[in-house]
Amino acid sequence: MSGLEITDLPSPNQDGRPCAIDMLVLHYTGMKSCAEAVARLRDPEARVSSHYVVDEDGTILRLVPEAQRAFHAGVSYWRGRRMLNDPSIGIEIVNPGHQWGYRPFPPAQMVAVRELCLGILGRHAIPPHNVVAHSDIAPSRKQDPGELFDWRGLAGAGIGLWPGPDGAPAGDLRAALVGIGYEGDDTDSIRAFQRRFLRDHLSGQADGPTLVRAASVLAAYG
Repeated sequence: MSGLEITDLPSPNQDGRPCAIDMLVLHYTGMKSCAEAVARLRDPEARVSSHYVVDEDGTILRLVPEAQRAFHAGVSYWRGRRMLNDPSIGIEIVNPGHQWGYRPFPPAQMVAVRELCLGILGRHAIPPHNVVAHSDIAPSRKQDPGELFDWRGLAGAGIGLWPGPDGAPAGDLRAALVGIGYEGDDTDSIRAFQRRFLRDHLSGQADGPTLVRAASVLAAYG
């Protein structure tokens, strides 16, 4: 990977990948420290892992080769598919998360995330609509990487999608969310959508701001 320093710290929690890579899933670690998170991601009894970990100072660790399957997505759904460990690369971004003192992601960390993502997208045919949050694909279980994560900035660098100016509201929120990729319009899915695209409005409701933004996002996602 040109221009990036990456330290290999292999996790035993991996196996053969059964299909081509066409998704990128971004997480936060949700643990008190990077060391604690990495220890869990390398614990054979935990049976969880990710391909990469990005620390707050921008340090990048590679736990699982991209060609292998890591165990980061869990029970998941996006755009009609389940079992999303199979086609995805997972990046864990160090942050204590909502349980241990959620805080902004430092600039050095976001630069490293951006460059790492750009490298991954350059190696694999991952469409922009398949760059997702863990909360997008598992809204009933997960909140990460959360409302403080700079999705808009990443989209500006060519990583994922961000909507254009808001226009008319969606007439059917469920249809809009399903068209974007979510499984439905339950409260958890609505709030996951809001964490990603309406970060200052986490109502979990099909209200006016959500209907307006859903229409804009659906247009961006085509």
